[in-house]
Amino acid sequence: MKKFLSIVSVLAVMVIAGTSSAKAESYVINDEAVEAVFAAAVAAPISVDYINAAPTVPTEQAKVTGGKNPWVAFALAFVVGYLGVHRFYLGTAVLTGVGYILTCGGFGIVAFVDWIVLLVGAIEKDIDKYEDNTKFFMW
Repeated sequence: MKKFLSIVSVLAVMVIAGTSSAKAESYVINDEAVEAVFAAAVAAPISVDYINAAPTVPTEQAKVTGGKNPWVAFALAFVVGYLGVHRFYLGTAVLTGVGYILTCGGFGIVAFVDWIVLLVGAIEKDIDKYEDNTKFFMW
């Protein structure tokens, strides 16, 4: 069993590391297009009214979603779900994570249900409703 968990842990780390890295070969820069953009750019005058304007508070509509990778959350729930690491990744409150640690993921039951919920969310590619969730039961 230890070997199985070790292999799954290594595979999860490889998946996480593989999805977060970028290869330099995949990027191509068209120097002529860049020079054309700079040549066509017009310097905008700075307005005194703009400088003295009061700062605006972003509205709820302007809020950018976290965009967490659902497969990373699923892998974390699979490997260390009983410690609530997937909940920390999704941006849950600290006390919820402490609750997971103290109860070993709700005696394994809550962590297992989280794992299933994240599997379904990963397949549907939508876990936005689980991000920044303050409830102990995220479903």
